[in-house]
Amino acid sequence: MVYDEYLIERLASSFQRRGVAFSTKSMMGGMIFMVDEKMCMGLDRNKLTSKDRMMVRIGEFAEDLCMKRTGCRPMEFSGKPLKGFVYVDPEGFDLEEDWEFWVEKALEYNPLAKRSK
Repeated sequence: MVYDEYLIERLASSFQRRGVAFSTKSMMGGMIFMVDEKMCMGLDRNKLTSKDRMMVRIGEFAEDLCMKRTGCRPMEFSGKPLKGFVYVDPEGFDLEEDWEFWVEKALEYNPLAKRSK
């Protein structure tokens, strides 16, 4: 598992400031933040570019809006697209307002998300 510990702490802090209970789980090559036992968002490192990236579960209805944002692209895992999930490259989350946008989008969708089996 390769990811930036600073970014993990930053994400944990974002959840804590909002009073959101979460757990973390190593999976998908990174660190995933679970809210209500559902995958919410996470961090890993792109193997091709060696840059950190965010994995955000936004739901299918928000994809069009989110894909217009800097650094956002469809998330693929094992060569297959994951509907309702996006990757966000560093240029899309370096600024605090962008970081907070992604945290809010993930938490906004989380109550609607289904738990994995």
